[in-house]
Formats: sequence, structure tokens, C-alpha cells
Amino acid sequence: MSDLLAYGKELYSEDIDAYDFDKIIKIARVVKSMAGTLDLRILLLKPFENFEGWKLGVSDKERDDAFARARGWLEVMDAAGTDMLQLCSSDTEGISFSYNYLANDLAKLADIFAERGFRIAFKNHCWATHASTWGKIWEIVKKANRPNLGLCLNTFEIAASEYADPTTKSGLVEELSRVELESRWRSSLAALARTVPGRLIYILQVSDAYRMDPPMEEENRYQSQPAKSRWSDGYRPQPSEGYLPVHIILRAILQTGFRGWLSMEVFDVNAII
Repeated sequence: MSDLLAYGKELYSEDIDAYDFDKIIKIARVVKSMAGTLDLRILLLKPFENFEGWKLGVSDKERDDAFARARGWLEVMDAAGTDMLQLCSSDTEGISFSYNYLANDLAKLADIFAERGFRIAFKNHCWATHASTWGKIWEIVKKANRPNLGLCLNTFEIAASEYADPTTKSGLVEELSRVELESRWRSSLAALARTVPGRLIYILQVSDAYRMDPPMEEENRYQSQPAKSRWSDGYRPQPSEGYLPVHIILRAILQTGFRGWLSMEVFDVNAII
């Protein structure tokens, strides 16, 4: 979506409002046409955020906005010629912690998208409010139980939610001993390989991270953004250029039987010239 908005600014010589879906749809049609001339198609639209968990009677304005945004994005997807939305687990405060409640929201959204034959790939943000790990988003997807709702797995998000930490000198979770950390980490990956059907992994994103030296502060006076979110935004090089155990995560995911779409997700401030 940020690319569509940026390209729209070039087309219209003005900033594009993220809620101006009529204009964004026109931009998406131009992009679809450009891709078509190269015999390419758009795989998915991303990242749709802070959708699930708004409480009825408490956060009605935010809930109405979430569904309105979703319907707008659906029309943009149609214009771009894609059938898949990447939905990221919410990192906002004030949402329900009930997995049944979260799953119910995803089920309702999946039903709306199913009317067009569209799919939703649910992805964990490692700094999310409640669903920060692969296991938690998988639990929500299972409870929602919709045929067009699956997972977007990302090697960075998986490692950063359970194993790695940008705020420590070692770059690893230090609340546990190294032996216990390694044991829990390998058990988690074994559970992923054993319990997630490969057909429900709609896309796999391969991403690494730099070990932070000096370590990041969790928050500082200039940024309220969580450390893991800042880490994600600018310190993810190409696979094998960081320190995360990307190949071990990939092995576990491939053991599910997954043989679908794979992409590299790179956000590297060091690569900007």
C-alpha cells in the first residue's frame, strides 16, 4: 500500500490520502497494467494492520473504521488483480485478549473476502499486543476455521518473537539460560513442522536481522515505537547477511509440506545510498 501511495504522488503530484480509495483504485489499475506488460501479476497487498480485537460497545469507532478500511483494501486488491491480503496481528492497545474474540473478527473478514474469492494470509508481528508468535496466530486461524484464511510466515518474525532480541548484548533472549532457550526454540520449530499443514501457509517471507551493537533501548525519549518494531523497520538485510538461524526455520517450514510462494523481505538502512 505504501508503494501505491508513493506512486500515486508521482501520478497526481500530491500526497494521496490513505482513505481516498477511489483514487488508490485508479493507481492500482495503472500498476496492474504496467505489470501486465511485463507478464507479471501482483501476488498480494500488504500490510493491513490493527484490524482485529476492537471491543463492541467500547471501541465501536475503531471497529467500524477497521471494517471500512478492509472493504476499501478489498477494492484496491481487485483493481490490482490480486486475490490475497496480508493481515498483520494488531499491535494496538485496548483490544480484546480473547482468542475467540480475535478469531471471530478474522472469520467475519474472511467471509467478506470469500464473496470475491479472495484469501487472507495472517502474519504475526513479533511486537504484537497478543498474537506475537507463529503459534498464537495459528491458534487464531484454527479457531476462525475459514477455507480462505491461512498464514503468512516470516523467518524474522518467528525468530524475533521467541529467540532473538535487539535489546540484549548477545542478541538473544536472556531471561532464560542459553540451554533452556535453545531447548524451547527447537521445540517450537518442531511443533510448527508437526502441526501446521503446508497448504495453509499462503506465503513464506525469508528475512534476516543484524545483531544490534550497541543494543537498542526498549524505548527512548525520541521514539515510543517498540525496539522490535524499530529493528524490523531498518535492520533486516538479505538472508545470510545477519545472524538469525534462517536456514533452521526454513527447514521446519518445509517439513510442513509447504511448497508455495516464497519472497525475501529486506528493510536495511545500511543499504540506502
